[in-house]
Amino acid sequence: MSDPLRPTTPLLDQIDTPADLRRLRPEQLRQVADELRQETIAAVSLTGGHLGAGLGVVELTVALHYAFDTPRDRVLWDVGHQAYPHKILTGRRKRIRTLRQEGGLSGFTRRSESEYDPFGAAHSSTSISAGLGMAVARDLSGAKNHVVAVIGDGAMSAGMAYEALNNAGALRSRLIVVLNDNEMSIAPPVGALSAHLTRLLTSRPFQSLRELGKSVAERLPPPFADAARRAEAVAKEFVHGATIFDALGFHYVGPVDGHNMDHLLPVLRNARASTFDKPLLIHVVTRKGKGYAPAEASADKYHGVVKFDVVTGKQAKAVSNAPSYTSVFAKALIAEAEADPKIVAITAAMPNGTGLDQFEKRFPERSFDVGIAEQHGVTFAAGLATEGFKPFAAIYSTFLQRAYDQVVHDVAIQKLPVRFAIDRAGLVGADGATHAGSYDVTYLACLPDFVVMAASDELELMHMVATAAAIDDRPSAFRYPRGEGVGVELPAKGTPLEIGKGRIVREGTKIALLSFGTRLQECLKAADDLTARGLSTTVADARFAKPLDTDLVKRLAREHEVLITVEEGAIGGFAAQVMQYLAMAGALDHGLKIRPMILPDRFIDHAAPAKQYEWSGLDAKSIAATALAALGIAREERARG
Repeated sequence: MSDPLRPTTPLLDQIDTPADLRRLRPEQLRQVADELRQETIAAVSLTGGHLGAGLGVVELTVALHYAFDTPRDRVLWDVGHQAYPHKILTGRRKRIRTLRQEGGLSGFTRRSESEYDPFGAAHSSTSISAGLGMAVARDLSGAKNHVVAVIGDGAMSAGMAYEALNNAGALRSRLIVVLNDNEMSIAPPVGALSAHLTRLLTSRPFQSLRELGKSVAERLPPPFADAARRAEAVAKEFVHGATIFDALGFHYVGPVDGHNMDHLLPVLRNARASTFDKPLLIHVVTRKGKGYAPAEASADKYHGVVKFDVVTGKQAKAVSNAPSYTSVFAKALIAEAEADPKIVAITAAMPNGTGLDQFEKRFPERSFDVGIAEQHGVTFAAGLATEGFKPFAAIYSTFLQRAYDQVVHDVAIQKLPVRFAIDRAGLVGADGATHAGSYDVTYLACLPDFVVMAASDELELMHMVATAAAIDDRPSAFRYPRGEGVGVELPAKGTPLEIGKGRIVREGTKIALLSFGTRLQECLKAADDLTARGLSTTVADARFAKPLDTDLVKRLAREHEVLITVEEGAIGGFAAQVMQYLAMAGALDHGLKIRPMILPDRFIDHAAPAKQYEWSGLDAKSIAATALAALGIAREERARG
């Protein structure tokens, strides 16, 4: 899509860093915010990415960088997907149209990218914990800078945020938390009176008056003291919602209209100048997708978009020849649930991303979104399993990492039949290393009595959904990638597989390629190349990392000169299971050449998935080259050359 007409941005053009912003007059900030919003829309229309959340915090972004002395004052953006406007204001505007592109800016905050990103984030609910650590470090070192953690967009639904709030209140370190309430879930609409009272609450005179009142109340007889305390409580309740945060040890301020500079800026300035003796929480109400009509009208507020037309908002989604793995999972699970009323589905704030929004439409009473709370979600599923239900916990691989203790302690040790549908397995493209599903096979296959599967195509995924539904004596997991399938014909319902049994896809005699997951298609291409060279090649689909098909592995080792395992995962995964078995069976004692092909021992930066797998050495060319090198053919060809 061609670059749309760049918006006219006379004030924004004068800003390279927040220091430039702070040279402007306060009355100019409204125009800066308007220009920043248009620049963000124009950039994301070309690159795709997260749009709605960033549009909702444009005014807040401007006000924070104006009121605080960044980067000396630390501003942390929880998750980081709303930080595109922040990047534009902090020296990265010239590169903003490289967002999420190969070699370009990250779609999240990243410490290595800018000094204005004090903490890297892409998973939710970490900002308060990290900010508290920075605040305590500041206090221990005798520094005087401020630390501001901006959290919202659902991130307050995670237990970690409340753990951090509780600890911050106990430590009483000087920390400012900005609660970006963009769903109106906590406060009613705010107005001028509320904004006035909020400014009053954060001002020095009010703080002094409150301290004076507290001191006086302590010296009054009980009836008068109680009345004074009740009067203060009523005043605080008048501006909504203070009780829970006060109970956690915070001064609560708000709600504040997050799109009104006349309301927002004085509060932030007062917060920076204040002398509170404990942490401060500022409740800011914003509107996700603010200022862009197509986003405001969309159900998801254009949370995540591909390239789009700025004028119409129409997204340039490619026509697919095959269904996505996510949609196939949803279809398969619905089919299983039609036949079994005990099947229930659980997701952690990702109903659309996991396909469970479709399940919820069909079975609303059997679908549960627990919020950004993977730990709770896993144990919740375990509780359902104890009562004879069949829970499917659909969680991205990268997010399941957050609940590993619960997987081990609450599910695996008790052998509860929780079924884990692991979406986004393998590399994920533009979201980069933070969202890559690299480790689930390693951290699940080491657990006793855990069934671990990987689908090689969308038909296999349907079969694995059916298999998991039938496993009722232990936990199980099946993994599948982001993106489209390969276009195979699909039945109405999957068929359970024999547990721990793989399959031969192509017979050969000299080289064996044993694939676990969707690299099977690349293995078949590599086999074509090797066969063309006169090297007869077997291709097998392992299906299971645990229990391993030891008969298949033994046969491949016995009948071939070279055995290559291929997987979309880190060290310690499927290949480790294969090599452990072969070593213990003595199959490595007689000259077998085995080569494990895994993700490299580094984090893979954002790029197109095909490029990422090329970098990782897991494409067809690399697989064939590995086989040739094992046979010494590559060295011979180089020597002849």
